[in-house]
Amino acid sequence: MSVDPKNVKILLVEDAMTMRKIEIKTLNSLGYKEITEAKDGNQAIEKLREEKKIDLIISDWNMPGMDGYELLVWVRANEEYKDIPFLMATGQGDIKQERKAVVAGVSSFVAKPFNADELKNKIDEAFGVKDDDKIFVEEVKSRKTTTGKVRLKVAHIQITDHLVLGVLKHLIEKKTISPKYFELETQCMRGWNPVKDSLGKGTVDAACILAPIAMDLFSFGSPIKLILFAHKSGSIFVRNKQGIYHKPFQNFFKNKSFIIPHNMSVHHMLCHMFFTKIGLNPGVAGERGINVNFEVVDPILMPEFLRNNPNSGGFMVAEPLGTKAIASGIAELQFLSNELWEQHPCCVVAMREDIIGQYPDAVHEFTEMLVQAGEFIQKKPELAAEVAVDFLDPNKKLGLKVPLLKNVLTESQGIKTTDLFPEIQDLDKIQQYMANQMGLGSLIDLEKFVDTQFADAVFKERAAPTNPSVLHDTASLAIELLKRGVIEEDKASSKAMLNKEGKYLTFNLGDQEFGIDILKIREIIGMIPIRTVPQLPRFIKGVINLRGKVIPVMDLRLRFGMKEFEYTERTCIVVLEHEIDGKSIQMGIAVDSVSEVLPIKASVIEDTPSFGVSLDTRHILAVAKIEGSVKILLDIDHVIFGKDNNMFVEDLL
Repeated sequence: MSVDPKNVKILLVEDAMTMRKIEIKTLNSLGYKEITEAKDGNQAIEKLREEKKIDLIISDWNMPGMDGYELLVWVRANEEYKDIPFLMATGQGDIKQERKAVVAGVSSFVAKPFNADELKNKIDEAFGVKDDDKIFVEEVKSRKTTTGKVRLKVAHIQITDHLVLGVLKHLIEKKTISPKYFELETQCMRGWNPVKDSLGKGTVDAACILAPIAMDLFSFGSPIKLILFAHKSGSIFVRNKQGIYHKPFQNFFKNKSFIIPHNMSVHHMLCHMFFTKIGLNPGVAGERGINVNFEVVDPILMPEFLRNNPNSGGFMVAEPLGTKAIASGIAELQFLSNELWEQHPCCVVAMREDIIGQYPDAVHEFTEMLVQAGEFIQKKPELAAEVAVDFLDPNKKLGLKVPLLKNVLTESQGIKTTDLFPEIQDLDKIQQYMANQMGLGSLIDLEKFVDTQFADAVFKERAAPTNPSVLHDTASLAIELLKRGVIEEDKASSKAMLNKEGKYLTFNLGDQEFGIDILKIREIIGMIPIRTVPQLPRFIKGVINLRGKVIPVMDLRLRFGMKEFEYTERTCIVVLEHEIDGKSIQMGIAVDSVSEVLPIKASVIEDTPSFGVSLDTRHILAVAKIEGSVKILLDIDHVIFGKDNNMFVEDLL
């Protein structure tokens, strides 16, 4: 039985204000409303002494002043507070740190990034509430299918690094290839923690997972083996578009935070290497002398975090999230990971030892078909991009588009999927740097961790040459990449148009034609009676009853400050759908008339010009020049849910 959030008062200890806001938002979504904030351990102690009742402490680990570990030790040594449940929510994602916290008396531990479901489970755990883990037993019982094949359950997250799995699934579903020994079941997970936990507990048979996480699991006894690389290269370093980038360029990042997807990641390693080589001192809050503070954020939330946090220098992440941030106007391209370390490993395919031991034929076939999928991506990038849209964004939450993904897959310095042989020396470079230069993880015997028997057989049959990795660990290259942030404007500009390509519904207001991304539209209806609602802005005409659902209607003419126009038989209401804080909101917009749905290519799209019309240019996504006419492409989310509309949006919610 879960904890009742109405009866719980939480002390949230987190030094980063933006991160505190994200965590408070997550807690609020779970029903926790009584939250007291503190920015470090010292302030947390003050709050404990001031407040009458604290039921739960949720604390970051790395903070200036007194850190979370020191706070935990203090709480457990203090008679008055020693029994308060203590949840460590931290970027310290390696198992060694977790065990240190357990010895000190932590009630529960969750590594960043985490989502609402993970946080809920960890809060329950902190209060001693646990559900029996029956999943593993069920999986063992159902491992063999009715056809006699082995059901392989493989976990992944929503990044192109795991596209070989998605393409394999597609090829099987289309019967292009037919496995003889296994049936494939993929499980898309929100973040690295569920993937790590599922692989460690055996609730999945295999996973596409960050190499350092897999090595960390192995070092603490998880019975897993690495059988293949999931890809090579494929990550991107982007800079926050907020702020002026000028000489000395290092100062742009100095005394700012920088976002990474996980503490145990190649991204962390490469960022640490880059910042060190340009003369900065990266680390985590609380470490002496640091001037670039690493923050761990859910990859999907990185663009939002960057947009709302001017003091963040940027982020490094697997594609397509970086290119999407560039295309959305949030970030600038700095460099691609392959430029710093050519052909580097990142995510790997790790599998449970019992599966390897019991079903070697299925594992060999699975390995061979993953390699085939990697070759397919290189040969047919556009088709692979189409597969990726559905595989990586099945619920259309990320807004991924085929042109953007095709750009990612064809980028010369981008992701590589044709040479997936698991090179032990490359993995050793990762573990040596992270352990010796960053103090993360533990050195393991890679000969025992990496099982090359299946890759050996597959690549021997192909007689394909391998592409050795080259690590450019030099200050000269790092400085070149630092300077290049202002040189390669054309490359960044081309990426900036990709997210705007697509199908648009075009409509008229007066003599001007506008366009809205078709993915934003739920339906189009003729004009029906609108019931007025008092105390709303003039451009909100009222509400309609559409098949029992009450939907507000905005007059787009009035929203843009144009002359009011009497509705006619050609007037239409375009019903849009938008998600805010997990709630689906529908809004109707009244337009003079609807024209057609047009496919608009990036090649005809240009940035918003500065022209003197009454239309607020903040509402314009771009303009498209088609056959001599200009169509204004609207950022309809900003039109309806922009900052100046917060009051009526809250009323609608």
